[in-house]
Amino acid sequence: MPLQRMTLHNFVVVESLEIDFEPGFTALTGETGAGKSILIDALQMILGARADAGLVREGAGRADLSAEFAAPAQVQRWLGDAGFDAGGELLLRRTVDTSGKSRGWINGIPATASQLRELGAALLDIHGQHAWQNLMQSGAVRALLDAFAGAETQEVQKCWSAWRAATQALQAAREAQASAGAERERLQWQISELDKLAPKSDEWEPLNAQHNRLSHAQALLDAAQAAATHLGDEEASARATLTRALQALAPLEHLEPRFGEISALLGESLAQTDEALRELHAYLRRDALDTEQLHQLDERVAQWLGLARRFRRPPEDLPDLLASWKAQLAALDRGSDLDALGAREREAQAAYLSAAKLLSQERKKAAGRLSAAVTSTLQKLGMEGGQLVVDIAACAQPGAMGIDDVDFLVAGHAGLTPRPIAKVASGGELSRIALAIAVATSARGSAGTLIFDEVDSGVGGAVAETVGLLMQQLGRTRQVLAVTHLPQVAACADHHLVVTKVRTPHGPSSTVVAAQGTERLAEVARMLGGEKPSRAGLEHAREMLGQNQQPAGGD
Repeated sequence: MPLQRMTLHNFVVVESLEIDFEPGFTALTGETGAGKSILIDALQMILGARADAGLVREGAGRADLSAEFAAPAQVQRWLGDAGFDAGGELLLRRTVDTSGKSRGWINGIPATASQLRELGAALLDIHGQHAWQNLMQSGAVRALLDAFAGAETQEVQKCWSAWRAATQALQAAREAQASAGAERERLQWQISELDKLAPKSDEWEPLNAQHNRLSHAQALLDAAQAAATHLGDEEASARATLTRALQALAPLEHLEPRFGEISALLGESLAQTDEALRELHAYLRRDALDTEQLHQLDERVAQWLGLARRFRRPPEDLPDLLASWKAQLAALDRGSDLDALGAREREAQAAYLSAAKLLSQERKKAAGRLSAAVTSTLQKLGMEGGQLVVDIAACAQPGAMGIDDVDFLVAGHAGLTPRPIAKVASGGELSRIALAIAVATSARGSAGTLIFDEVDSGVGGAVAETVGLLMQQLGRTRQVLAVTHLPQVAACADHHLVVTKVRTPHGPSSTVVAAQGTERLAEVARMLGGEKPSRAGLEHAREMLGQNQQPAGGD
């Protein structure tokens, strides 16, 4: 028995409420406006539905809701994998304040709304009163068939995403190739211009220095010659002057010791002067002006400077600029490898089509079973001879959910050709078809609790009793909760909860009581017609309850 207890505080019109749930089939009834569907809304809120400030009871600061479940094995595994306490009991709690902000917990540990929704899908299977509206939408019908078949659609979705990505990459490359022609031509021209220079990363600085030196070679030679003349001229040179100074001091050194020190300094200066003269003479012999070399250097430097001005870069940046342009051109060439991109796109398409065809085969196998199950149930719901066909056709465009369009075709009576459900079914028939589908698909679901929220709308009489018996049958193996306004359905329930609205010091509030014995008899009689049922109404209610009671299902 998955759902055991639900506790609500300050939720919509509920001030404070605690409900215990039993195994088997439980009917939830009450007068219009009492708040029957609010309990379903509360369960959906606990299990991650969108929070809204309007859910908080007027005058309260926040709504606080919780539900206790017996956790089946697959839910315990999910809890363990997600990092929650994986014991046998499961407590879910959700609060929402007047600003619309909500918080959630799983076994006392904070949880996100998406985690609550994922958990809720394994715990509850809810069928609403407007379920028939989805019967006309191919996408919803396809999802229903997939759930009935137990088909895994993740592989198709993954392959679809991969195919789309490969297709987009190929298209982008084609567009880039078309727009990159001018860019490629520009890069190729720039590279060809710099390739003529063939600049080396370590060339410019020594080249420029050598060029500067040779450009001033004559001035350097003239300076060296002048220096040599000043140092070495026999009469007025620095060397002659130093020699005469030494000769003047030498004879008197024995009388003045300091003359010896000065003479030593003059001797060192004379030796250094001689060394300088030797270097100058060697320079003059070796570095005669080489006009041919200077011409070659002029041309090379002019090439560097000309390209630097053309591309608006310092000369020393030209080697790196050439390498950068070559890298950009290589990237363009790689990006436009349409053959490789086309091959990847074809591979992705083949993988998608393979997965989609396998999924389509699963759907076609399940379609016959679902058609037969729903058709069988329709015979019990006042549509004798009626038929439902799950029609699978190739869709115009493949998509994330495969290559199939899935629709329901229906024939209301024997001998009629099944046609699209929207064209042939009346409102009452739509409700019965939706109920038959709910019964067929619920029987194969894994959720431990089935909830039917007024899915019996539009039926009555013997058909209504059949609806109740179908739910009673489901309750033999699953926990079933049904919000209903039909006494025939309520009479088939193993348990009966009645929603009423009471006055409290803080205003009207919905409450729930477990109806048994005379209380249940009175509620079924009220549903048959009349706030104060007659003796005949009570007898009719007693007869209905007596006919349809069977032992409730187990956990």
